[in-house]
Amino acid sequence: MTWRFDYRRWDGTQDSLVDDTDSVLSQLTDDVLANGDLHEALQRMLNRGWRTPDGQQVQGLRDLLDQLRLEREEQLDRGDLGGAYREIAEELQQVLDEERSGIDQLEADARESGDQRRQEVTDEVATERRMQLDLLPSDLAGTVRGLQNYEFVSSEARQHFEELMERLREEVAKTYFDQMSDALSNPDPEQLAHMRDGFDALNRMIEQREAGEAIDPTFESFMERYGDLFPGNPSTLDELLEQLAARMAAAQAMWNSMSPEQRAQLKGLAESLLEDLDLRWQVDRLAGNLQRAFPGAGWDQRFRFSGDEPMGMGEGTDAAGRLRDLDELESFLRSATSPASLAEVDLDKVRKHLGDDAAKSLDRLSKLAKQLADAGLIDQREGRFELTPKGIRRIGQQALSDLFGQLTKDRVGNHRTTWSGTGHDREETTKAYEFGDPFNLDLSRTVHNAVRRSGSGVPVRLSPDDFEVIETEALTRSATVLLLDLSLSMPMRDNFVPAKKMALALHTLITSRFPRDYLGLVGFSEVARVIEPEDLPTVSWDYVYGTNLQHGLMLARKMLAHQQGTKQIILVTDGEPTAHIVPYADGVGYDVRFEYPPIPETLELTLAEVLRCTRTGITINTFLLDPDRGLQGFIEQLARINRGRTFATSPDELGDYVLVDFLAHKSALRARGRRAG
Repeated sequence: MTWRFDYRRWDGTQDSLVDDTDSVLSQLTDDVLANGDLHEALQRMLNRGWRTPDGQQVQGLRDLLDQLRLEREEQLDRGDLGGAYREIAEELQQVLDEERSGIDQLEADARESGDQRRQEVTDEVATERRMQLDLLPSDLAGTVRGLQNYEFVSSEARQHFEELMERLREEVAKTYFDQMSDALSNPDPEQLAHMRDGFDALNRMIEQREAGEAIDPTFESFMERYGDLFPGNPSTLDELLEQLAARMAAAQAMWNSMSPEQRAQLKGLAESLLEDLDLRWQVDRLAGNLQRAFPGAGWDQRFRFSGDEPMGMGEGTDAAGRLRDLDELESFLRSATSPASLAEVDLDKVRKHLGDDAAKSLDRLSKLAKQLADAGLIDQREGRFELTPKGIRRIGQQALSDLFGQLTKDRVGNHRTTWSGTGHDREETTKAYEFGDPFNLDLSRTVHNAVRRSGSGVPVRLSPDDFEVIETEALTRSATVLLLDLSLSMPMRDNFVPAKKMALALHTLITSRFPRDYLGLVGFSEVARVIEPEDLPTVSWDYVYGTNLQHGLMLARKMLAHQQGTKQIILVTDGEPTAHIVPYADGVGYDVRFEYPPIPETLELTLAEVLRCTRTGITINTFLLDPDRGLQGFIEQLARINRGRTFATSPDELGDYVLVDFLAHKSALRARGRRAG
């Protein structure tokens, strides 16, 4: 097989998935260890986000929801829908004032001319025009209709009114159709006919589909003929209708958000302008069809705008559309229960309203579980995420790496022995034979030396100088049980997560560096129980009172009874014994007795178990977390009986102490083995 590799310059868009996946898992670890539930830990990571290896912050749902809320508040606090009504009313009044000034000027010019007939005719025209202006309806739509049929005296007023009509038609078109506003602002008869035909064809297609009939024309034929009217570039009829429904529903929300007077005035004006264009019936028909086809598009929504920035009808519809999108995004994000559920979010809308960074973050959130699953670190079973064996090993490796990273080389070194002697593990190095070495020949190297010394002749004759022997590492097997306090005081004092990290690191150290060693795990609170290594990341503290060290020592002693080599118990606790077990008279089962402060019986039975461990050659090394006087006194008695060592440490230093002590223990065993050899 020939492998081909392609290289290109880094441009910042490529992802280092291995580093990023390890970083995500590392930031999940403390939560998993503290609460024992990967599924819930993933949900909390969705809420808070995480930091990538290059220092970038992936925003969590909490931050994105805050951003949505702020964007919504800013939109509502900025806009004023009533401003559109006031601006149109003010501009119409300006047209009327300009026209009245024009009438006054016409009369003045006639008087100055000295022509009696001209003055009489002018007075008649002026009186008629003033009467027409005085009789104009007070509502916006009525005023506009009246002026459309009015013969202006002032050319300035006429031009102003025509420009206003052009802008209003554009506003109305933008209100309902957005991208069609240019075509409707000043259309010619041919263009208007084209629009009417297009809307009619679209309405018939919707009605045919609703009735279950064949659609005629087809969507492709429709777009070929009328595609210029719908520049949103839809690829299907559903997509086109969804775009139109979203815009019309936003327009309806804009009307709903106005006061009754504003709504009556502006909607009446909009309908009047559409009627002038002979499009009102088709638009009303389309709105009804779309409302039946998309009942959940938000036709009944309303928003409380409280700003002072005037918004036209089109701008009001834009604002209502943005607010509707923000509300939909907020509802979607609040209902998200897993990373996979975020995959259905419309990233284009997120990018439009919240920016590129938010869209990238949401995309990363949606791929969180898949990224970890593709790396083989988690798996989904019965609807819940769980760590795989590989994920458990990776957490242990990270815990071990973190702890070793805190240690200096002077404290730990690389933990390798330089002594070579008889043993069981073959190394990849050889040495010239010396008198007294085990005669474990490396035949390949020995024959090679003989051939090189004597040339290529045969037979090859061996000499003692040709001998090379295989170096082996002297090994001493040890067995350890880690006795871990799972009582309520551990999480209450923030000791629980550091203790579990240490346990994971120790398990990883032994399985990777000392595979012949044995490590057992026992957790104890009211009673003790054996913990399987694969369950360690998700084991949690017990919601019961009691620190039953007696039962924990009993289980540890029984586990070590079947092991070979040196034996030790590593005890991690933050409280004195407060519980013990009392076997039933028939020898089947037991009762638990808890008392606080601890009673003498509990302490005596626990120390009796310490004595049994001591008699079977088990060393108990104790690591105390935030010890009080009662615990210190008990541990002093334990140490006098067992002769094990005691370390008082903080949660932050626990892992350092345990690993360094374990490695020192291994080094001491090797040293004794070397002296014995």
